[in-house]
Amino acid sequence: MTTKEIREKYIEFFVSRGHKEITPSPLVLENDPTTLFTSSGMQQMVPYFKGEKHPMGEKLVDSQLSVRMQDLDEVADNRHLSSFEMLGNWGLGSYFKKDQLNWIWEFFIEEIGFDSERLHVSLFEGNKDVPKDTESYKIWRKIGLPENHIHFYDVNKNWWARNGAVPSNMPTGEIGGPDSEIFYEFDFIEHRPEFGSFCHPNCDCGKFLEIGNSVFMEYVKNEDGSLSELPQKNVDFGGGLERIAAAKNDNPDVFKIDMFSGIIKRIEEEIGINYNSDPKKDRDFRIITDHLRTSCNLLAEGVIPGNKLHGYALRRLIRRAMFHCHLLGSGISGSGISHIAEDLRNHYPNVDKNWDFVEENLNTEAVRFESALKRGLANLTKAVSDGVEIDGKFAFDLYQNDGFPLELTLEILSQNGMNFTQDEKNAFEAEFEKHRENSRVTSAGIFKGGLENKSDETITKLHTTTHLLHAALRQILGEHISQKGSHITAERLRFDFGHPGKLTDEEIKNVEDLMNLQIEKKLPVTFKTESLDAAIAKGALHFFADKYGNEVKVYSIGNFSKEVCGGPHVENTKEIEHVRIIKQEKIGSGVIRIYAGIEK
Repeated sequence: MTTKEIREKYIEFFVSRGHKEITPSPLVLENDPTTLFTSSGMQQMVPYFKGEKHPMGEKLVDSQLSVRMQDLDEVADNRHLSSFEMLGNWGLGSYFKKDQLNWIWEFFIEEIGFDSERLHVSLFEGNKDVPKDTESYKIWRKIGLPENHIHFYDVNKNWWARNGAVPSNMPTGEIGGPDSEIFYEFDFIEHRPEFGSFCHPNCDCGKFLEIGNSVFMEYVKNEDGSLSELPQKNVDFGGGLERIAAAKNDNPDVFKIDMFSGIIKRIEEEIGINYNSDPKKDRDFRIITDHLRTSCNLLAEGVIPGNKLHGYALRRLIRRAMFHCHLLGSGISGSGISHIAEDLRNHYPNVDKNWDFVEENLNTEAVRFESALKRGLANLTKAVSDGVEIDGKFAFDLYQNDGFPLELTLEILSQNGMNFTQDEKNAFEAEFEKHRENSRVTSAGIFKGGLENKSDETITKLHTTTHLLHAALRQILGEHISQKGSHITAERLRFDFGHPGKLTDEEIKNVEDLMNLQIEKKLPVTFKTESLDAAIAKGALHFFADKYGNEVKVYSIGNFSKEVCGGPHVENTKEIEHVRIIKQEKIGSGVIRIYAGIEK
């Protein structure tokens, strides 16, 4: 069964049970500076768990591509990915444990065709704050699961809150709840004693694979540290599409599913080595395959490799993929890396639609890294042969001068039987911190959660300013201007757009003056909800139309700007006060980036 078939069956199953299919979020949330990427399907649902009414109703379903880069080292195994597709269904006070557990069991057994004897479930054992989940236990027993296929665990395994927080560590206002996970058992895999005296669903020996998790989102953290019940009881289900497909294949290796097989086949053809023929090289295959999928989907949304934030994350992925091409001893060139990745066009319409942009920027970054890799390898190899001590300072100089990442230095040292102590890693971090302060980079530590300081009022002003900037650029430069991406912090906005070259000083001044003129006019900012087709027919800008559902908000700034958007806005342009364009830069072929801020 293909991943496309599984995805379609899932959506159809829940739609037939009264759910409305909602549009998945983009990977880069333009209006949310608190995180780099969409990391789960429930990210857009938090307000509705707390009681806000969702415009599509109380029963929802979708399939959400998500990115998590907290620990890329785990990608080297056969089940972890830097991006994954999450099948999700939600009951916002409309149904709870009985319906959810019966439905998801029916989906896995009747629609996917799993053998019920191969499935196990886990439940929350309870603690001083939340009782043992005996209700779900009774439901699972009535469904027909035998006693020995139901397992109870503590808060570290069967409690769900964002960032993996347990009740005692949840911040005030955070929501969470007990969950019930479903596991597939590969009965041909033998338990290994180094993982414990007996095997169970949360054992790390590889015999079990989690394929779905029903979270019963019903609690909120209070200021005094206690938990209280939310106004409504919610269901939040997430099922990993890739893992479900692997289980359907009865093969624990997710890289054997159809979504990855095309890329792996092309790698095999390029290097003349088969996947699964050498465990050490399998690691390289997996990293290349995973990183190219994530990279192409980020590129398809307009992210461009760079030195900060989203661009830095993307650059890191592409360069890691190229490095592992090198480790395979292949002839894969930077200018041809897109040949391997092109199979993704068959699985992701957005990648196919934007392939020219994806291919150009993927190859350009890979070629840049090829030259850096050659320089770095030459310098590192010479240092090793000359007996030079490879310490933290040396590794940082290699990074700063040759663009050679620390993780690649560590891999090469390991291959040569050399160690890099924690003190040396700390020395590298100290040098990097100096570099970060000097260059004012905000990207350090973003892979541990991506949180930034946030000022709601300033962010709201800056978001409305992006609409002013977009409209002003189109008036000054021409209607060919199209937004490629944006990002907002509490200090500035960043706006990427298509244009053949950088603006002249006069053009920048004209754009800035035109924006400030609209601020001085004290224009009202209003919105109305209408169909996407109607908004387009009325001339609303909609360059990210594929990210929206059928019903959209259209924001108007007087008669100056009209744009489809879901972000926060001021009520009148006078609130913005005064705008200044800080700088511009060319970040890719035909793409210009402008930074702007608010002055009082």
